[in-house]
Amino acid sequence: MSKPVLGAQLYTVRQFTKTASDLAETLKKIADIGYKAIQISGIGPIDPKEVARIVEDAGLIVAATHVGWNRLLNDLEGVIEEHKLYNCKHVAIGGLPKEYYSVDGLKRFLDELAPIAERLAQEGMDFSYHNHNHELAKYGGKTWLEMLIEESDPKHLKLEIDTYWIQAGGGDPAAWIRKCAGRIPLLHLKDMVVTPDRQQRFAEVGEGNLNWPAILQAAKESGVEWYLVEQDNCYERDPFESLAISYRNLREMGLS
Repeated sequence: MSKPVLGAQLYTVRQFTKTASDLAETLKKIADIGYKAIQISGIGPIDPKEVARIVEDAGLIVAATHVGWNRLLNDLEGVIEEHKLYNCKHVAIGGLPKEYYSVDGLKRFLDELAPIAERLAQEGMDFSYHNHNHELAKYGGKTWLEMLIEESDPKHLKLEIDTYWIQAGGGDPAAWIRKCAGRIPLLHLKDMVVTPDRQQRFAEVGEGNLNWPAILQAAKESGVEWYLVEQDNCYERDPFESLAISYRNLREMGLS
C-alpha cells in the first residue's frame, strides 16, 4: 500500500452485525462516518459470499479479519476461500487458548503456525497476532510477547499491536510498535481513561490518556498499513458515536 488507511474493527459494533440486514445497515453507518475499511470480527453466522457482497455494496475494503486459532488448525482451506471472497490478505487472531501462554506453549504455537503461515503465503496472504495485556507477563525475565517477536520467523508471523492492551500491561505502545517495525501491517487504535475511583476504561481515540503523537509517529516509521479503531466497551455511549468521535479525532491528528 502506498498510503495508510483508517478502518473500523467490527468487534466494536458486534451487537449490530448478527444478521445480513443488520450488517448491511452497520456498514453503511461506518462508511457514512468516513471509514474506508473494516476488520471482520464478531459478526453473526452470515454466508461469506453475502458478507462480501454487503461489504462491496457499502464501498468498503476488508483490511483484515480475526479468525479463531482452532479454525486455522482445522479448516485452513475454508479460511483461505473466505479471504479470497473478501479480497483480503491479512489473516489475524485475537488471541490463543490459555494453554499456549507459557514458554512451552509458545514453542508449540510457533511449530503449529509454520505450515499455516506457509500455506497462507502461497495464496499471497499473511498471519498477524493480536495482543492483550497478559502477553506482557514475564517468563524468565522476558515477556511472552517479546519472546514471540524474537523467536518467530518474520515471514511466518506479523503483529497487530493493540495500544490499549499494551498500556494495560504496563508497556509503552510506541516502543512496542517500534519493536515490530517492518512486520506490523495492522494496528489497533484504542484509548484508555482512568475514572476518579481508579477504574481503567476503554475510551474513544484522543479522549483518554495514551500518547497519540508518539504512537502515530512510531506507526508511521514502522510501516503500519491499516489503522483499525476498536473499542471493546462503549459503556453508555452508542458505539457508532464512539467510532465517529475516534474518526474525527484521528483526522485532526493527520490520519485520513
